[in-house]
Amino acid sequence: MKSEPLPVQMITVLGATGSIGQSTLDVVRRNSDRYRVFALTANAQVDRLHQQCLEFSPRFAVMADPVAAGCLRQRLRESGCATEVLTGTEGLRQVAADAEVELVMAAIVGAAGLLPTLAAVEAGKRVLLANKESLVMAGALFMESVSRHNACLLPIDSEHNAIYQCLPHNYAEPEGRAGVRRILLTASGGPFRTTDLESLRRVTPEQACAHPNWPMGRKISVDSATMMNKGLEAIEACWLFDLPVSQVEVVIHPQSVIHSLVDYLDGSVLAQMGNPDMRTPIAYGMAWPERIDSGVEPLDLVKVGRLDFEAPDRVRFPCLQLAFDAVATGGTSMVTLNAANEVAVDAFLNRQLGFCQIAELNREVLEQLVVQPADSLEQVLEADRLARDRAGQLLRSDRFGWGIC
Repeated sequence: MKSEPLPVQMITVLGATGSIGQSTLDVVRRNSDRYRVFALTANAQVDRLHQQCLEFSPRFAVMADPVAAGCLRQRLRESGCATEVLTGTEGLRQVAADAEVELVMAAIVGAAGLLPTLAAVEAGKRVLLANKESLVMAGALFMESVSRHNACLLPIDSEHNAIYQCLPHNYAEPEGRAGVRRILLTASGGPFRTTDLESLRRVTPEQACAHPNWPMGRKISVDSATMMNKGLEAIEACWLFDLPVSQVEVVIHPQSVIHSLVDYLDGSVLAQMGNPDMRTPIAYGMAWPERIDSGVEPLDLVKVGRLDFEAPDRVRFPCLQLAFDAVATGGTSMVTLNAANEVAVDAFLNRQLGFCQIAELNREVLEQLVVQPADSLEQVLEADRLARDRAGQLLRSDRFGWGIC
């Protein structure tokens, strides 16, 4: 008996020109009988978004930058493409919440992704969460909104996706959760895992962006090099899986084959394994609870040969400790840390700050700002603004300068 074809699902990709967005579109390309692109968004990368619009013919394209939006609109008109171009945060929120959309890939990097991702949650969409900052900044508010609006939230970060796959099917129930001792987030250690501490003073943006295993955008690559990325992921894990930070651990695993693990009270440890390719968790989230072709090569364990593990060095990676301290402190401390880090990483990439000074700037902003409650979106956004202002003031002071650790 011939099975009925599955209904086509409409997807909005927030952050389409980044590495996650491009990988998402590759999964769509491989499963074009199941998915259609409703909207694509970007900050200012006109050339790439223009090409994506020509290939996928979305109904809408959104550019955060208004000048870029005008340029894209003109180029699409000249190409005969009927895609309508929207602008700014309101455009992002519109395409995230549209009634025709069933899936929203939330892949905008940084705090800019919070409001459109929340719009998708409030519209009750299946949200594929690759924007960890939404939970780092507004975890309690975000998860409460997921529950209130009956949204389906699926983690796309490879580590959280791995944990999601390894948790018991009844984890939402007390008896399922009671069997979990801890979760283990794996980390590659980035490009400087074995670099001597003195040499870190002279690290350049090009070196920091050369991740040994994963192709990523520049900001996330720097976060991986400082291990801030893993700290933010630990915060995200606490909110996603409703766990205290004492039940979240980080382990260095240089091969990036085991993507994370769940340790159970009976002594069992379940791990999710695969080649380091973001199309695996993306395809999992898009098709859940089914499995579809992602284009990822099968894992060859014989070729891998060995799996190594070590504890993270928190002297080498002070940003990791800052993140654990922030989640333990609570309130706006996590908002402050994320905002300061975004300013610091941008300054480093623009050669205005030394690599080692990223952690120093983050620490000083945390120490100088008073922790407030984070009980409303307004409080979260105000804490974000204050932290960015303070980080900018410190950058302009004599305290910080390129190459000084």
